[in-house]
Amino acid sequence: MTHTRRALLKTLAATTAFAQGSRPRNWKPKLGILTRYSESNLEFARQEGFTSIQLSVGPGLPPNASDEHVARVKETIRRTGLYVSSLMTSENHTHPDPAQRAAINQRFIQTIELAAKLGVPYVGAMSGNLPGRKLQEQVDEIVRVYTEKYFPVLEKHNVKIVWEPWAGGPNLATGPVGYEALFRGFKNSPLIGLLFDPSHLQWQFMDPVQCARDWVDRIWDVHLKDCEILWHVLRRTGINPLDNSRWWRFRLPGQGIVDWKAFFAVLQEAGYQGALNIEHEDAFYYPPYEGDNFTEPYKAGFRVAHAFLRQFVPE
Repeated sequence: MTHTRRALLKTLAATTAFAQGSRPRNWKPKLGILTRYSESNLEFARQEGFTSIQLSVGPGLPPNASDEHVARVKETIRRTGLYVSSLMTSENHTHPDPAQRAAINQRFIQTIELAAKLGVPYVGAMSGNLPGRKLQEQVDEIVRVYTEKYFPVLEKHNVKIVWEPWAGGPNLATGPVGYEALFRGFKNSPLIGLLFDPSHLQWQFMDPVQCARDWVDRIWDVHLKDCEILWHVLRRTGINPLDNSRWWRFRLPGQGIVDWKAFFAVLQEAGYQGALNIEHEDAFYYPPYEGDNFTEPYKAGFRVAHAFLRQFVPE
């Protein structure tokens, strides 16, 4: 069955259900934030009424964290009562340099194992890429590396990978064309899903709402981030500015052009009950961190986003 036919059948099924008077089940997703690990950051999330977090792998939570450190992190999570939806990392699993690829693959395996130790179901990632190669050649190499290196570890620890559609990273999973090629290459493996971020599709001038509707059965984790198009710059420079002018920027939810009402309607209709984590990259509230802890301006940004999102996401 083609992807287009699958999307059509899902739409028809939903239309029929509503025509028959059925309603989506009670929608109660988990609203939270993406953060570096620190006790202070998790306590902030708890105090602000968030119920989930996504943890960045790196400062505060290295992939090779000691058992003692893992135990401290688990205790902080238990004390704050937060749900950890996924760990987040961004590496090129198919790096063209063999030595760098081997190191990246090993770090990612450690990240999968870290997720298992923490009881975290997903690892957020880029798909990997090989710039300059044909799309199918890149897909074939990604499939080979995952199948040989990652799948045995994922299956052993009951952890799954979710791809974020960041077009600025080592990634083919940047939208529908990449999704179709990759999921076809992986034969729709149950080990691979999507970490959906509407802002990344928005700045590529794709339709994030339609994309979410078409791929909602693969959306297992969500980033909440907006995108503002600086039309006064774009109309002068075009999408490839000779002077490197920035014609778009990431913003807090509600500060850009994402149609949040329509996006959340797709998730609600599908009965999505997973995490919705604010990925705060809004420079109006920078700097983000002092060491591993949030700055006061950065906290203010999370509060602004939380106030906006309460319109759509039940507490």
